[in-house]
Amino acid sequence: MIALLSGKLAYKGISHIVVDTQGVGYRVFIPLTTFYELPEAGEPVTLHIHTSVKEDAINLFGFYTLQERDLFQLMISVSGIGPKVAMNILSGISSHELLEAISGSNLAKLITIPGIGRKMAERLILELRDKAAKKMAADQIPVTDAKQKQKDAMREDVLSALVNLGYKAGAAKDALDKIMRDDEGEPMMDQLLKKALKILAG
Repeated sequence: MIALLSGKLAYKGISHIVVDTQGVGYRVFIPLTTFYELPEAGEPVTLHIHTSVKEDAINLFGFYTLQERDLFQLMISVSGIGPKVAMNILSGISSHELLEAISGSNLAKLITIPGIGRKMAERLILELRDKAAKKMAADQIPVTDAKQKQKDAMREDVLSALVNLGYKAGAAKDALDKIMRDDEGEPMMDQLLKKALKILAG
């Protein structure tokens, strides 16, 4: 089984790449989180690999970090979650946030991830909660403090409000990220919404 792949990035796409290793091109499926970390085509690249072997195909799934690969493997161990769904989930949330949501039984957070419905979110919590908590402890990932959780929840509420008002999720996220980055204080929800609307209207 291939566990690690190093070579030249021969092709760079959103859903998959091709890694040239001594003249052999390997097609590797990737989540968006890995895509954002990739170098330009022609540059050297190293990815952690999960090899999926089926009767009719051998597929490689690549990840920029070992943590992402381990989390992917955890998810596909859950009944009803295959590689494609697991990749979609990882494309919609960071590994840290996903582990924290699962270990903390944060159903509301999980169902905001594209491709996850309520039943799947409940299944993830039921089957992976203890494993996610152990992984966070093993990887020494700090649990987000109460103030940060409150801030994140407010951000999600404002994002939902903006989407309901007709703004695209991507543009709304960018506006909120800018506000959170530039504002050193702790704005109230109505202030955050007003600032976001001002940016989006401009």
